[in-house]
Amino acid sequence: MNETKASFTAISTACKRAYHSLHDNPKIFDDYLACRLIPDDMRVRMEHHLTDKEVDEIEHAGSYSNQTIPTGSLVKATIVLSRSRYTEDKIEEAAKQGVKQYVILGAGLDTFAFRQPILMKQLEVFEIDHPVTQEFKLHRLAELGWKHPKLHFVPIDFTKENLVVGLTRSSAYDRNAKSIFSWLGVTAYLTREEIFATLTSITKIAPVGSAVVFDYMDSNAFIPGKSSPEMQKKLEFLRKIGEPMRTGFNPSTLAEDLANLGFRLKENLSPPEIERRYFQGRTDGYHAQRYEYIAYATVE
Repeated sequence: MNETKASFTAISTACKRAYHSLHDNPKIFDDYLACRLIPDDMRVRMEHHLTDKEVDEIEHAGSYSNQTIPTGSLVKATIVLSRSRYTEDKIEEAAKQGVKQYVILGAGLDTFAFRQPILMKQLEVFEIDHPVTQEFKLHRLAELGWKHPKLHFVPIDFTKENLVVGLTRSSAYDRNAKSIFSWLGVTAYLTREEIFATLTSITKIAPVGSAVVFDYMDSNAFIPGKSSPEMQKKLEFLRKIGEPMRTGFNPSTLAEDLANLGFRLKENLSPPEIERRYFQGRTDGYHAQRYEYIAYATVE
């Protein structure tokens, strides 16, 4: 990402959540605070960009459905909604089982701490993100007057810093307490080595029984001849804006990959499963994306 600007993907992701909350029913994931967190001028520019027809087609590369996506529906990036809904369902389950800490890796403009007052009575929440993006968010929170005593911010550049070192800088974090981690919209932008290093760090800083939710790209998305022309166009677009996608995984060997790192893969939602769970029966252009998966694993 640009070292001097907040992540484009972080802001565009929040804009997509905001659009869905404001305009669509029924809700897949209702982030009703996202529109307030994004500055008005930035939101208007972003929505104009997101409703450009050419970019719209890029964003929907590899849609699980063969239906034509309506022009202006880029803000309906469906993996953003399905992975967020899945994650917060898992957090609710974890809280019922006594988990006390929630760590958001690559938090962007996440609003969990301000939307979930009941869960926040039990949880300490730690937002981990690139220093530039996190500083942008902190400035915006200060402008809005939003703060929460159980929300903690930890700046980390995943390409340069170790999660263990970074997270232990927070005196509020208890490495002996079972925790749940979310890592959404990040792994595709890192190298395989960086992904494995971060996952390994989780096993070192969280006890057995802790869990992680993350989404990932099918490795076929990066192979010309196996991925669609639209997917190749999307990859080129992301390269041009300085936030290239780099890494995917083979869904059939992910369980083995994670086992080698100290995890047990509990769920590995495929595009057809995501489609059935979150989008079946919708008529508004929301569909799972062909190359995008959601995984849930526990520390063994």
